[in-house]
Amino acid sequence: MALLPFGDLALWPFLESPMSRRVVITGVGAVSALGVGAKALWDGLCAGVSGLEEARLFDASGFPTRLAGEVKGADGTPGGFSAKDYVPKSYRKAVKVMARDTDLAVAAARLAIEDAGFVTRGTLDGGPGQTTYPGDRVGCQIGAGLINAETDELSAALATATNEQGAFEYWRWGTIATEKHPTGVGGMNNLQPLWMLKYLPNMLACHVTIIHGCEGPSNTITCAEASVLLSVGEGMRVIQRDAADACFSGGAESKTNLMGTLRWTLLKHLAPCDAGVDAKSVVRPYDAAAKGTVLGEGGGMFVIEEMSKAAARGAKAYCELAGFGASHSPPPGYEAIRTRSRLSDDEKPHDGVVYAIENALADAKVSAGEIDAIVPYASGIAHADATEAAALRQVFGARLKDIPLITVVPNTGAAVAGVGGLQLAAGAMAVREQRLPARIHGGSCPSDLQAGPVAARSANLRCVLVVTSALGGQNAALVLKKV
Repeated sequence: MALLPFGDLALWPFLESPMSRRVVITGVGAVSALGVGAKALWDGLCAGVSGLEEARLFDASGFPTRLAGEVKGADGTPGGFSAKDYVPKSYRKAVKVMARDTDLAVAAARLAIEDAGFVTRGTLDGGPGQTTYPGDRVGCQIGAGLINAETDELSAALATATNEQGAFEYWRWGTIATEKHPTGVGGMNNLQPLWMLKYLPNMLACHVTIIHGCEGPSNTITCAEASVLLSVGEGMRVIQRDAADACFSGGAESKTNLMGTLRWTLLKHLAPCDAGVDAKSVVRPYDAAAKGTVLGEGGGMFVIEEMSKAAARGAKAYCELAGFGASHSPPPGYEAIRTRSRLSDDEKPHDGVVYAIENALADAKVSAGEIDAIVPYASGIAHADATEAAALRQVFGARLKDIPLITVVPNTGAAVAGVGGLQLAAGAMAVREQRLPARIHGGSCPSDLQAGPVAARSANLRCVLVVTSALGGQNAALVLKKV
């Protein structure tokens, strides 16, 4: 049974509707280790700067990887960043129940709104004025990840759910009395009352829609690294089928914390490195000898609009969202389940990535020969990069060696569900500026991949491909066109 693409909604007869409506990006909001705002991201990429530094948001001394890509506040410290600087005064109390991921998404959304010259309920903050669009014509699709709980919030609850020897016991955690333990203990009662509402993945979209009055189609997509491109693709389809005139789409995630780093360390995805190492030498995309990646936090939010509506209000578009494709690949170790899942013998791990790219090209009505640059995940995780490279080779063939790659993870760290937002922001800026940012790379890479170190330079960019492959098998691709 061949793997089937599922992301090209234009091909699904039961969803056919007026798809002639064209969609453009009019606002970009990025938050990363290179700074707050799309300009900070772009300037850092063009200068070849690495935002990877010794982790300061948590104690990483017990981990083999001591670097992280942390978002800093205006004072230059990671702890100085807060969503309270990006919400209306009337909403600042709600920041107390926002997880770090939500902080990042709310800030990026406000930056995108300001960049687009967009007026919302949140920007008016109860004052006079009219919003750019009625609330029911504005949608919101946001990608999110597994939000990691803050360890200080869990500590008190866990400490009261242990026995006399200090071992955790499930019955001490719960609140329900049993015949064996009629009084119960309820260590979980030591969690704050709104704890669950802080860590649900849909809280990113929840706060953005409440703040800015988005009453159109709304959704949260949790597909790891592919989340942002999938959410932007859904936003495209919502506008194309005339269910909205504009959408906030994008996503964010923070893995620069104890639990996120622990999980990725156990997965053996992180490159061992001391705090004093040259950060530019650590993340080495497509290097067969690469030891792994470095975790980061951040993401990108975008204001996307129907092209004629945006033009009518005088908005300046970064680029057109011309094509979208998505698919799913077998997860790592798929050979062991080949028989059970009835995969064909000639199915390859990279076929899903190929499907996503080819669907996006077909949707945009362009050929592989018309792509002028590619923004891949390029994580530095050897097996993920090998799969991605194999897909690019299959789609672009011998021409691949002539197509420049734009990489962001070596500069910002892997923001997981937010990484696609940084990729898309870089791609949109490249199309608008007609410029390729610099690349940093501390190792070697195959001769048919332009992934090595290079300075920023001007370029004629008509079509740019952005592609992200999640480690769990989800894939998504977007084609950006010069307007």
